[in-house]
Amino acid sequence: MKPVMKILQEKKLIGMRTLMSLKNNRTEELWRSFMPLRNEISNKLSDDLISMQVYSDSYFKNFNPDIEFEKWAALEVDSFNIIPPGMETFVLKHGLYAVFLYKGLSTDKSIFQYIFSSWLPNSSFVLDNRPHFEVLGSKYKNNDPHSEEEIWIPVKPIA
Repeated sequence: MKPVMKILQEKKLIGMRTLMSLKNNRTEELWRSFMPLRNEISNKLSDDLISMQVYSDSYFKNFNPDIEFEKWAALEVDSFNIIPPGMETFVLKHGLYAVFLYKGLSTDKSIFQYIFSSWLPNSSFVLDNRPHFEVLGSKYKNNDPHSEEEIWIPVKPIA
């Protein structure tokens, strides 16, 4: 599976976040909180959901499934003029991403094993310290083998 390389233009996001680790995965809890309130975001640019992970600088250097990171459930908006109660803002900065089109169950993490242990080490790129995210568009179906999503991995050319 080869990614498409894309330059992301800055995006404004509104959503909810929580701290979690891979060992203490709270993704389902986060989305259960966000989904009933998502329609309160009045200035969204699309219905595509953004599942975003914000990692520390050292997260991937000394990988440990107990280390916490920030997980977001969000939508892209045109401005931060109206922020619904209980939600927060995030500016996703401009940068280069490797974008993988994934088809399959969202619970199958083998795509990430492929990206980080096969594709990335054999590419001419390294991870960049920016958020990782998935775009859950109209073809996304939670826990369905026919589901489709885009996986955006921040990269930069090897110096």
